[in-house]
Amino acid sequence: MPEKLPLKRLSRLTWLQTIIIGFIFYLVASHTDRPSHIISFTLLTMSGILLVGFSDISIMIILARKLSIRSNKFSFLRRLFTYLVSIFIYLLLRPAFGYVSGKQWSFWEMGSLLAFIGSGIVINTLITLLHDSVLLYEHKMNSELELSRLKTANAEAMNLALKQQIHPHFLFNALNTLKALYHKDTQVADDYIVHMANFLRASIYHQSANVSKLKDEINLSYDYLEMQRIRFGAALDCIIEVTDEAQDSYYLPAFSLQPLLENAIKHNYFTLEDPLRVVITQQQDYLVVTNNIQRKTLKVRSTNYGLANLAERYRLWSGDHIVIKEDENTFSVSIKLLNNEHSNH
Repeated sequence: MPEKLPLKRLSRLTWLQTIIIGFIFYLVASHTDRPSHIISFTLLTMSGILLVGFSDISIMIILARKLSIRSNKFSFLRRLFTYLVSIFIYLLLRPAFGYVSGKQWSFWEMGSLLAFIGSGIVINTLITLLHDSVLLYEHKMNSELELSRLKTANAEAMNLALKQQIHPHFLFNALNTLKALYHKDTQVADDYIVHMANFLRASIYHQSANVSKLKDEINLSYDYLEMQRIRFGAALDCIIEVTDEAQDSYYLPAFSLQPLLENAIKHNYFTLEDPLRVVITQQQDYLVVTNNIQRKTLKVRSTNYGLANLAERYRLWSGDHIVIKEDENTFSVSIKLLNNEHSNH
């Protein structure tokens, strides 16, 4: 998007500069030996400053229609034309100063001619420097805004890419399980398909969302857990202790709870005699997922779609870190609950 000129700021600065210089001129002239015509001279001086200031703004408007205000060509042409126009303005004001003073003057009187040319150059230099300060401030603000937009877009793109990594991984496991189930019990396989369809429908629905309500994340996890219970039966025990009020009040980065459950199932062995127990609780403003440790003897090949993926998405979107704690018997992951759907650092 082309950068626009801050016309209001430039105009206000021109008026402020005119008033300040006019006031200083009046104070200095009032203490000279010849204070006659002081008001007329002050008004003419302020008129010259205003004309030069608004000429600079007008030239910038004309040039900005075809050139970028950050380009070197814009800067060069602006200065060339503003200096020529400012000299022309002060040469036009020269007769008015001569008329007010009541003195005879000649256009070719070199002392007076050079004085007015020099005045035009000095005033224009002062005005362009002050206008440049406004433009530089505007450039800085636009650059910071553009940088912020790029960072947000980059974070959202990375967040989406990380979320998309999860789906092929999940589908691969789910389809393998479904294949095995159809060889054993078609009714159980049908139930598995129903939960898988619900799970995929909800996850696709939230695919473009960066955050989702805690209640939706828990409902998504219910379908995932039902699919796992079909596979493992009573060997998998999951308890969710989160109040309805909290479920309706808090948010999580989309698709962040299910990977924690998958991580617990993936890295632990469990049987009917030694079930895997997963407990999901709210502790202040954190959601804590805890499971008993029954580590598999064979090392599970990692695809980096679990905790590392979740930690990176959490950092990108909320600016928070997940908290991992482990002792001899339990493993827990705490993730920050977001207060609203616009919780973005």
